[in-house]
Amino acid sequence: MKLQTQRFIDRWVGQLLCGVVSAWVRLTGSTPEPVSARARNILVILLSEMGSIVLAGPMFAALRRAYPHAAIHILQLKKNQEVSRMLQLTTPECMHTLDDSSGSALVRDILSVSRQMRQLGLDAVIDCELFSRVSALLSFSTGAPVRVGFTPHTQEGLYRGSFINHAIPYNPYQHISKQFLSLVDALDSANSVPRNKAGAIRSVPFETELSVEFSASELRRYADQVMADHPVVKDRKLVLVYAGGGILPERAWPEQHYARVAKGLCEAGHAVGLIGLKDDAALAQSLILAVQHPACIDLTGYTRSIRELLMLFHAAELLITNDGGPGHFATLTPIQTMVFFGPETGKLYGPLGTRNKVLESGIACSPCLSAYNHRLTFCDGDNQCLKRIAPDPVLADALAFLNQDAATAMT
Repeated sequence: MKLQTQRFIDRWVGQLLCGVVSAWVRLTGSTPEPVSARARNILVILLSEMGSIVLAGPMFAALRRAYPHAAIHILQLKKNQEVSRMLQLTTPECMHTLDDSSGSALVRDILSVSRQMRQLGLDAVIDCELFSRVSALLSFSTGAPVRVGFTPHTQEGLYRGSFINHAIPYNPYQHISKQFLSLVDALDSANSVPRNKAGAIRSVPFETELSVEFSASELRRYADQVMADHPVVKDRKLVLVYAGGGILPERAWPEQHYARVAKGLCEAGHAVGLIGLKDDAALAQSLILAVQHPACIDLTGYTRSIRELLMLFHAAELLITNDGGPGHFATLTPIQTMVFFGPETGKLYGPLGTRNKVLESGIACSPCLSAYNHRLTFCDGDNQCLKRIAPDPVLADALAFLNQDAATAMT
């Protein structure tokens, strides 16, 4: 199903259904109790992009610590489940999916999952989506007595009912990982956080608290395979570049800027691998033509899974990427990252940890995508917030890191 179709249905049909459910809850509902520390089943609804799963890592860790006896169930889109399986966020039988490839498939899965959850007997559900009506309706349809999620409070245009009974105000000034942790706090509140309970004082989580185990021999074999498939990489430091914009093309740094940086890195004696899905192959070939250097290679479609992508990150020194999944997956590996933000901001969605550098221009209209406009930009494709990040300073920063790493190795 097209993204615009999903937005249209969520906005108009979703608001109507949310109003109906809210009226029903007011007539029949009761005040929910805090969730017991001995809760048996908690569902987390996380329908966002794959990178959000990594940003939710501290939340899952906090859930396991606070509710050690509970089975943590996860509901996400079918196309995103690979990441949860790889990270072992929960057991396979506790992973549930929705197929959004068509409207009929989505409705079928919503009805099926709702029935399963009611039969299971949930103690609580956590809705991690910001202002999605479908996720709010899903939280109600599961039958969970405690429904945790974000509320817009008095903000107009974001109505999704009043049946989230352990609500926290969405805060556009706090990193999303920190806000996910507030959802866990709301579970044991008598009502809402922080209106009836002092919210916890926290910093932005330092680490994802997630890991993917690789043996040294497995990583060595993979690195050897990369060099065998691309001999030009041998004796060069490998820099990976993700130049695609994914489902939001306005998040992409300009192609000519990437070409300038890739050319400079190759001329400095490094190798540049252009990564992405098979759909990004045309962009990679265009960049290779612009760079005109044998050390700039096409790695789009080279990795067959997220796990292989992480092994490729282990084999490289630096990742230069647009805002998206690769920058977050990189935090699970030792690679250094440089991530471009513009339509969205690193202050809310930046990768966790210290091995990354967020690059933003600071233009007045940036960021323009938010929970309040359903990620619809007004720049008509002319993303000046990214175009104004000049390539030469980026190249200088990349070379400084690579050279500093070499100097450290020699001492």
